[in-house]
Amino acid sequence: MTLIDRTRAITGKRQVLWTLVVRDLRVRYSRSVLGYVWTILDPLLMSSIYFFVFSFLFKRGNVGHDPYILFLVIGLLSWQWFTGCLTGTSGALLSDAKLVRSTSLPREIWVVRVVIAKGIEYVLSLPVLAVFTLFYVVQGKGHLNVGLLLMPVGLVMQFVLLIGLGLLLAPITTLVTDVARLIPLAVRILFYTTPVLYSGDIIPHPYDRIVWLNPMTGVLEMLRAGFFNQPVHSGPILVGAVVTVALLFIGATTFGRLERSVLKEI
Repeated sequence: MTLIDRTRAITGKRQVLWTLVVRDLRVRYSRSVLGYVWTILDPLLMSSIYFFVFSFLFKRGNVGHDPYILFLVIGLLSWQWFTGCLTGTSGALLSDAKLVRSTSLPREIWVVRVVIAKGIEYVLSLPVLAVFTLFYVVQGKGHLNVGLLLMPVGLVMQFVLLIGLGLLLAPITTLVTDVARLIPLAVRILFYTTPVLYSGDIIPHPYDRIVWLNPMTGVLEMLRAGFFNQPVHSGPILVGAVVTVALLFIGATTFGRLERSVLKEI
């Protein structure tokens, strides 16, 4: 099946997909006392810690755009979606092995449902970003601009990226369980090689071109474009878009070729 055929098969089962997404969200919050608060607590705490470290301990200088706490919140909220999906999609087939094996649903749906569920959690965390933005705009330190139009584009690009990575990781992790142990390590490395805590502007040439190959660089460039009085760099966005599309095709192809082997394994 081609990528288009697989996409049609998934959209044809969109009601089932939505049911699985709702189930995931209910399971996540049903036994939690704080519930929704956990969605925003982690990025808020991490933003506070990094803000304190770079603003007061190390006198960050020009590490990121001002207001720096807003810069951090945008990056960490997006990164939380990214890391949650990498962890969730890598084990998506194993966690529901019986259903994956016994139903006639497109197997990709188990990956897509994780990305959508985590994406909803990201959307639910956006009021936090709105509060910080309003606070700094009222103080005259916020700089909202037409770059906000790039934010939806950045979210779509991250969604496609996560689908591609999920389709790639899910079957490989099922067949080679050691990969599950490597993912947390890879995520930690990626965190410090992605402009989450710092701006891509400070990366010296030619290393900045290498960082462009990380699609999250372009995603964060678009997500932050409308909040700071800084020029938008098209380089990481264009390169990131190309890499994202390539990863989607690689992921879909890998998933299709390994699907039978996965079904035998689980």
